[in-house]
Amino acid sequence: MMKKQKGLIEDTAKNWLSDRGVSLRDIGELVYDLQKSYYPSVTIEDCLENVERVLSKREVHNAILTGIQIDRLAEEGKLDPPLQGIIERDEGLYGIDEIIALSIVNVYGSIGFTNYGYIDKEKPGILKKLNDKNNGCHTFLDDIVGAIAAAASSRLAHREAGEY
Repeated sequence: MMKKQKGLIEDTAKNWLSDRGVSLRDIGELVYDLQKSYYPSVTIEDCLENVERVLSKREVHNAILTGIQIDRLAEEGKLDPPLQGIIERDEGLYGIDEIIALSIVNVYGSIGFTNYGYIDKEKPGILKKLNDKNNGCHTFLDDIVGAIAAAASSRLAHREAGEY
């Protein structure tokens, strides 16, 4: 029963990402961009494999479901003030969205923090689209997607070093 439930939760998390306009390939491309200069032979398939492995973790499912649910509630105006405005504006000093993202980054070690910091600041690929305030509320989602990419990059780096 537990394995079946985990599979259902994982599928739901992936579906919610897709429903919000994020494909696994989008995340894989972020991983590729993070790793191509360190591992010139890396392929998008390698990156996607590592994204899938990160997405198999329960902590990651929980972060995705929590963050997307809060973003949805904010879009619907269902949060009480002042939280509603803080999340709608994605205020820089809020930081709870980054804390949830760091729970994902932490799964594969400290190198993930560096990857996450870079990707969060630069906002490449799908992150730029998610950060555009005209495309819905993605206060949590952009950080979660960046964290998944950072964790997958870390996993790939560890694997290349022979640790995983």
